[in-house]
Amino acid sequence: MFWPTENNLNCLIMKKNSLITYAILSAGILVLLNILSSRYFLRADFTADKRYTLSGATKDIVRSLEDPVTVTAYFTKDLPPQISQTKNEFKELLVEYANLSKGNLVYEFVSPNDDQELEQELAQKGIQPRLVSVREKDQAIQKSVYLSAVVQYNEKEEIIPWVFQGASMEYDLSTAIKKLTVENKPMIGFVQGHREPGVANFMQAAQSLNVLYDIEDVTMADTINLSKYETMVITAPADSFSQADFSYLDKYMNNGGNLYIAIDRVNGDLQNAMGSVVSTGLESWLQNKGIDVESTFIVDNSAGNISVVQQQGFMRIQTQMKFPYIPYISNFGDHPVVKGLETVVMQFVSPITFNGDSAITATPIAFTSEMSGTEVAPLRFNIQKKWNKSDYNKPTQAVAFALEGKLSEGNTNRMVVIGDGNFAVNGAGQQAQQINADNVNLMVNAIDWLTDDTGLIELRTKGVTNRPLDQLEDGRKTFLKYLNFLLPILLIIFYGIVRSQRNRALRYKRMQENFV
Repeated sequence: MFWPTENNLNCLIMKKNSLITYAILSAGILVLLNILSSRYFLRADFTADKRYTLSGATKDIVRSLEDPVTVTAYFTKDLPPQISQTKNEFKELLVEYANLSKGNLVYEFVSPNDDQELEQELAQKGIQPRLVSVREKDQAIQKSVYLSAVVQYNEKEEIIPWVFQGASMEYDLSTAIKKLTVENKPMIGFVQGHREPGVANFMQAAQSLNVLYDIEDVTMADTINLSKYETMVITAPADSFSQADFSYLDKYMNNGGNLYIAIDRVNGDLQNAMGSVVSTGLESWLQNKGIDVESTFIVDNSAGNISVVQQQGFMRIQTQMKFPYIPYISNFGDHPVVKGLETVVMQFVSPITFNGDSAITATPIAFTSEMSGTEVAPLRFNIQKKWNKSDYNKPTQAVAFALEGKLSEGNTNRMVVIGDGNFAVNGAGQQAQQINADNVNLMVNAIDWLTDDTGLIELRTKGVTNRPLDQLEDGRKTFLKYLNFLLPILLIIFYGIVRSQRNRALRYKRMQENFV
């Protein structure tokens, strides 16, 4: 029988006291961590595109808040698992915003589904639930859910009708706050008088631009004060500019104004299968600044399709055929205007070269593919032509430039020139069409770069890079598959070995004569 000695009893008491001390310390550390986590938010972002890292623009906007901003998030309670992650991400984002704002941003989550009066109130604001397909008890059912938010500042409010998962969440929230808190919006003028499409023809672009700017059509004249516009926009003019027009432009730039120019040097008539040259005089004015927009059609192997009606026997069949005159531009330079863009669809675009003064920084920002060429206008389109490699003898031609420097006699200026005038035009009224998102992003990014210095340009095209597995080599796919399967098992085995060794050492120690 073992009788504990006095020394052993003292050791046991000391060990017990130590355990109590450790327990108290551990509890204190947990309490301290909870207090710190309520005041500070920290997480590591290992994504390649820094999806979970707030941009510098967002930090500047939130830190500069002088009055409280309230965000009311209307999210359905008990969301289906596949979309509940959106709520979690939005809440984490709001926590970061609240911490940065030093108390000037507060938020709450409300579930409207059980409150009919609240649902009616939200419907009047343009917030409606959406039906999503979910599986419950092995059955596919439709569920009505809210994922919306209202941002309030003083007496104003901005609606986020649907909170999308991903990078657009930060963009929507930051632009809503910026729109509410900005006092004097910069003005953007869309030049008219030469058959240019007006603001009404840029439905998608105008929706984005209205967040930060006041935009309006303007006709250049002696009675118009052009200096009130931070940037003037000239898109797809079809009639000639007068000498007076160029005087207005020169005076505007001498006063520090910036220009966005999307110009058509060629035009395609698909109905008559004819391509022609467009001359307005604007191309000569640009040449004097060293910017040459050539009067040629770019053709590219990476291109869109057109519908062609073909006669087959007694039947007329409509088929889709690749049309190299509609290039897909997916080769971009290193510049804020094109950061994050994936594909811009252009139609009847011309190449641009720069031969100007070294005092001007001219950066080509968008290029054709390596299989591209040019065709001189005027010409007749040969829809049935079989294109081969020899037709694409001018690779990676620049179709857009961003310029900065002494573009005028007075101040330094910025200018963006694009060799297609209509790439961002929706059309007006019943003729309006939805266009490719990156077409809109290119135009809005360019105007942001010319006008705004908050950095929100970075957020618009911030997104998750798609890395599909089917693009990996077979050997790498096999390696990743087995690594995915075996790594958890190997970790468990390793933990078991370590645990077994530790227990064996502990048993050996207990067998020692003086062990307590």
